[in-house]
Amino acid sequence: MLLERIYDEDLAQASYFIGCQAKGEAIVIDPRRDLTPYLDLARRNGMKIVAVTETHIHADYLSGTRELAAATGATMYVSGEGGEDWQYGFEAERLHHGDVIRLGNIVVEARHTPGHTPEHLSFRITDGAFSDHPGYYFSGDFVFVGDLGRPDLLDEAAGGVNTRFAGARALFASLRDEFLTMPDYVQVHPAHGAGSACGRALGSIASTTVGYERENAWWAPYLRDDDEDGFVTALLDGQPDAHAYFARMKRQNKLGPAVLGEPAPLVEFDNASLAGRLASDELIFVDTRHNSAVHAGTVARSLNVPGVGKAASYGAWVYDPERESRPLVLLADTEATAREYRDHLVRVGIDTVIGYTPSLDGLPLVVPAVIAQKDLGDASRALLLDVRNKTEFADGHIPGAAQLSGGRVLWHLDELPTDGRIIAYCQSGVRVSVAASALRRAGYDVAELEGSYLGWLAHEDAKEAISVG
Repeated sequence: MLLERIYDEDLAQASYFIGCQAKGEAIVIDPRRDLTPYLDLARRNGMKIVAVTETHIHADYLSGTRELAAATGATMYVSGEGGEDWQYGFEAERLHHGDVIRLGNIVVEARHTPGHTPEHLSFRITDGAFSDHPGYYFSGDFVFVGDLGRPDLLDEAAGGVNTRFAGARALFASLRDEFLTMPDYVQVHPAHGAGSACGRALGSIASTTVGYERENAWWAPYLRDDDEDGFVTALLDGQPDAHAYFARMKRQNKLGPAVLGEPAPLVEFDNASLAGRLASDELIFVDTRHNSAVHAGTVARSLNVPGVGKAASYGAWVYDPERESRPLVLLADTEATAREYRDHLVRVGIDTVIGYTPSLDGLPLVVPAVIAQKDLGDASRALLLDVRNKTEFADGHIPGAAQLSGGRVLWHLDELPTDGRIIAYCQSGVRVSVAASALRRAGYDVAELEGSYLGWLAHEDAKEAISVG
């Protein structure tokens, strides 16, 4: 059996390529929309992708199931569990608890593991060339390394009302009746790693075992003691903010994401003509530099998506394709770099990148407003805005600040003052630059606090040292 993990550091998302070498057939679990890794793996190993499936209706990225099936002719398999409200809206083979997919010597068995979502499936894999018993478990957003999938995202992202409690109890039952019934040696391969918002405190190790989680996971004592109430309380406590774009991902993944096909070439823009099209608001400019460079001057009403490594995450903060359709032009040194950005953005359904420019030469620039720490006390403002996560805010914040995480600001403009200046900060300055760019484009007067919260702490420490001295 061939097993390859394809990991997206941007979204902390894992998909899996599993192949039978004897028959030359492969299945992909939880693919993303940019397909090159899967097609390359198939080509290098002389395999044909004949099946593609996913564990559940994802909220954090746009599924590549339909895209991969269209490119390869693979059969699509999706969950048929979860009841009427959680059925997929596109044609595909439905999997129910106990159903199997066979690829040569490999048996893929669907297991219904509700909790994170009602329709959630995990997959037991048996490598028949080696054993008659399952040795691998693809847990999706059910069991992570050291953590569990969040049961509150349906409330946060799908319009649910207090579904988190039923979800938490379903997770308890899935652990008791499914996960813990397997032998300790079974290898567990989850769909996310550290940094994902689909869990509270995911580990950075790629995989685990049933036995390791049975003995060491935070939830294990609750299962040993059959303490469902304690488990529910512990699971729901301290879950971080969910990004607002998760709601769109849920809707699109349920209905079926658009199939892109072969991507079009990207245009290298001439800055003289680009300036005119930006001035007429035909296009939206994406400044891909670090906030320190942006603060020296950037294109008016541009969006800041700093670095390709988090382009999907930050891009989805500042551009909502359900409300915005104007094409995007990227600041990128080469077409290859621009293509890489585009690959990241399509993972969250931003399909409107049409070109790039390698420089700002000749483009009209503005300097974003920045407030020095020493001037914060006297600065006129309508709101001091903390765009960090609510758990970070609870651990400490600047007095008088209100919290609204950066991944939610664009969807909660009604909570922000339209008159007067907003002074905003995050932990170090990166996230606030992203969020501030979206707010400025939306017409808000935003100034970023220089050095953000860490800078404020240092400034307060310096003042304290002077007063003591």
